[in-house]
Amino acid sequence: MRVVHIITRLIVGGAQENTLLNCADLAGDFGDDVLLIIGAETGPEGSLFSEIRDKFSVLVLPDLVRSISPYHDIRACFNLRRVLLEFKPDVVHTHSAKAGILGRLVAWNLKVPLVVHTVHGAPFYPYQNIFVRKFYQFCERFGVKRCHAMISVADAMTDLMTNANIAKKDKFTTIYSGMEVDRFLNSEQLRTPTRKQFDIGEDDIVVGKIARLFHLKGHEYLISAAESILQEVPLVKFMFVGDGVLMERFRGEVELCGIADRFIFTGLLPPEQIPATISAMDIVVHTSLREGLARVLPQALLAGKPVVSYDIDGAREVVIDGVTGYLLPPKSIKQLKNAIVKLATSPDLRIKFGQTGKELFANKFNHHNMTSQIRKLYESFLKK
Repeated sequence: MRVVHIITRLIVGGAQENTLLNCADLAGDFGDDVLLIIGAETGPEGSLFSEIRDKFSVLVLPDLVRSISPYHDIRACFNLRRVLLEFKPDVVHTHSAKAGILGRLVAWNLKVPLVVHTVHGAPFYPYQNIFVRKFYQFCERFGVKRCHAMISVADAMTDLMTNANIAKKDKFTTIYSGMEVDRFLNSEQLRTPTRKQFDIGEDDIVVGKIARLFHLKGHEYLISAAESILQEVPLVKFMFVGDGVLMERFRGEVELCGIADRFIFTGLLPPEQIPATISAMDIVVHTSLREGLARVLPQALLAGKPVVSYDIDGAREVVIDGVTGYLLPPKSIKQLKNAIVKLATSPDLRIKFGQTGKELFANKFNHHNMTSQIRKLYESFLKK
């Protein structure tokens, strides 16, 4: 097949990693002629340009920008049209809000045989300004009429879209995001050197969170619970992996509380260091208020770590309460503290939850399995 993938930014993020692996697998596993079209913007999350494989072609369109800009958006549409006319794809597969709208519009008008869009995370969410939310829902209804199929990275994304009357359920297929699972399954050997790197003692119990230090990511809830956790389990250390505009604010808060010595701020780490970083942790916490299906949850379980997560979006599809970790009400502090204390004081329970997660999800999140399912979806629609 001739397949074009379109995504707005190649930042360090789940949607971007997923797309790169999908492109490489389509070319490597199936021999498809693959073109990835991306915008030039990066961000504080870091860039994945260095992760681009030579198995597929890449084209950068500078006018494909994240923010709404009539000037750039019109130019991006003209450039997309020119590229698609020249490439003559069988499939155009879009990702992210802006690339999803522009890419689907152009591909549909050119009558590309198959137009697909993946919902990695809906652009509208409960904590958003209502007018902004309504606008994004309008855009998604516009986009869904200009594609043949929608892929959700979690059942929760399908529910979110159908509950907002974006499209009917039969338009969606759930295909979990793929990742290089072996890097996490075999990460335990990296535990000792990584803990030395971050000056973590042998007896320290590391509670880790991997996310941008940004609004709605929920670091403040973990900081709020930290003092009472340390009163019961003084050996706990908290590790925040990531960077963002709230870094200095959070550093200041833990200083004021007098617990700065129990916090590690790693800053931005490249994706290849994430398996080793998770190996250094004992418990992985996810307190975000908005996510499609956070990759850190299956990554933690694949690495044999128990997880504590707020019950948002797709979290419950991997965090099985009392089996692979604990699911908590969003914004809760007391329940968060209790769950962490319970795991911190029970090494056997940590091992049990982590091992169960490994067994349940090793195949489900393998990127070759993801690409195989996506390829079958392409075939089934093209046959129609």
